[in-house]
Amino acid sequence: MVEIVREGPAPVSPLAREHRVRMRDGVRLATDVYVPGGRDVAAEVPGDTVLIRLPYDKSGRYTFIPLVAEYLMARGYRVVAQDVRGKFRSEGDALLFVNEADDGYDTLDWIVQQPWSNGRVAMWGDSYYGYTQWAAASAEHPALKAIAPRVTGTLLGEPVSAPAGERVRDVEWSITYMYPLTYFHSQDVFHWELDPARRPFAAQAEEALEQLGSRSPSYDQWYPRPVRLPRFPRGGPFEGRPVPTLHTIGWWDNCAPLSWEDVAQIERRPAWSLHHFLRIESMDHESYYLDDPDEDRVEERTDVQLRAQLPRMLDPALEFFEVFVRGNGAPSDIPRVAWSLAGTPGMRACATWPPAGITTVTWHAAPDGSLVTEVPTSREERTWVHDPGDLVPSSADNPFAFLLERPDEGALAVRDDVQAFESAPLPDDVDLAGPATAEAEIASDGPVMDVFVRLLDVAPDGAAFRIARGQVQVARADEGARVRIDLGQVGYRMRAGHRLRVHVSSSDFPEYLPQPGTGEEPWGASGARRNLQRLVVGGGEGLRVSLTVLPGGREEVPS
Repeated sequence: MVEIVREGPAPVSPLAREHRVRMRDGVRLATDVYVPGGRDVAAEVPGDTVLIRLPYDKSGRYTFIPLVAEYLMARGYRVVAQDVRGKFRSEGDALLFVNEADDGYDTLDWIVQQPWSNGRVAMWGDSYYGYTQWAAASAEHPALKAIAPRVTGTLLGEPVSAPAGERVRDVEWSITYMYPLTYFHSQDVFHWELDPARRPFAAQAEEALEQLGSRSPSYDQWYPRPVRLPRFPRGGPFEGRPVPTLHTIGWWDNCAPLSWEDVAQIERRPAWSLHHFLRIESMDHESYYLDDPDEDRVEERTDVQLRAQLPRMLDPALEFFEVFVRGNGAPSDIPRVAWSLAGTPGMRACATWPPAGITTVTWHAAPDGSLVTEVPTSREERTWVHDPGDLVPSSADNPFAFLLERPDEGALAVRDDVQAFESAPLPDDVDLAGPATAEAEIASDGPVMDVFVRLLDVAPDGAAFRIARGQVQVARADEGARVRIDLGQVGYRMRAGHRLRVHVSSSDFPEYLPQPGTGEEPWGASGARRNLQRLVVGGGEGLRVSLTVLPGGREEVPS
């Protein structure tokens, strides 16, 4: 029997008045309204509103929305916090993603009819409640004046797919199927964990569902035969009328690739690009920052700690709303791109990302294990065994809170199934700013091979800190393939005396579903087989990593 912990809704905040807001199909969504001056203010003066639509309990501890509302009210905003359809106090089915556009529009329509609303609404929030902003924007309600999505993406969450015939695709997160089984099973949250030693994982899911006594509509939509329901009934979020957007990405957010894909989509649409403002911070998905003091690097933060964090989380959005919701100032007052060069104080500003003036430096893996900027003349084939019973461990217990742990990945280099390559100590500081990519010639004696590449900063004491990563899955790997691996965007200062290191492996568990070695899809695989993996090192086809380097002298913007 699976150990399942159930978490229901917290009491409604005493600062809020709860309403049941009716959607077009009659479903009512639980909605808290916070008005400056308190819930019992007699004269409700119209003002600007910030809407937050989330599936994590509008009153709960995890997202501390009452504290967020308190901070926003102090700046004169009315705050509306809503449990999305099917979650906690809201009615309807807990179905991931597909109702958020229409429900967002209907909620906006309700807001503008209230006596405390002046008809101007902004939206704010992280992750899924960043996604609900994109969904609402796609519905094109005229009251929505600005959005501030953080650490999210319009393609958030669905299972990985690849066009027919394509050999290379993304590697599947383990959370892909766990999320609809835990957070989106039904109204409450049901916390339970997979037993990594027991296959198939799909059988454990069925045991948990039987124990709960009901199915998860979202899980059944995705597995075993994915049904792609439309997320945006009126077309993609970037097809219609643009909404001024402050788009925040974290350098260590595990969802950052989805954010950057949205950036690429926006840049191809001039109207949206004109209304798009980018902010890139040295944080992870759970808003832990690289420069957090040790006393604040704790899993359960106190109210005092959370309140101290609010200015960093909310002030950029408030400055943005001041211009685009309240009309105070001009768009030129907001940096088009504000970004953190990790390892240095403050924020920097530039007109585009990546910044102007960058150059590309390519590092080559050599047969002797070094990382050099010249193409090695010698060439060899490195081999290792991918063992589904002894997988390369993920470096962080919670990949969404990578900077909570700031794990030292140095020990992974001694594993036989991790190929490591390291540069000489850098003679000077090097500022990395822009895209990072890897190219490799790989093969396997198994049908499918996952390739993980990690870029690390190795300090003089040997501690290795991850600064970039990427991964791909290759079908028909026994035929061999040349792969290009996107390591994401980087903004990081490598200090003089530090070394660059590259790790290559074929598993990263439990963050990613591991290949069973048999060619079966990993979630439902019952068997397992070891595979011999191959990587070319040196010569013209060998492993190489290309990094963009920024000259010094960029102006800082107050954070």
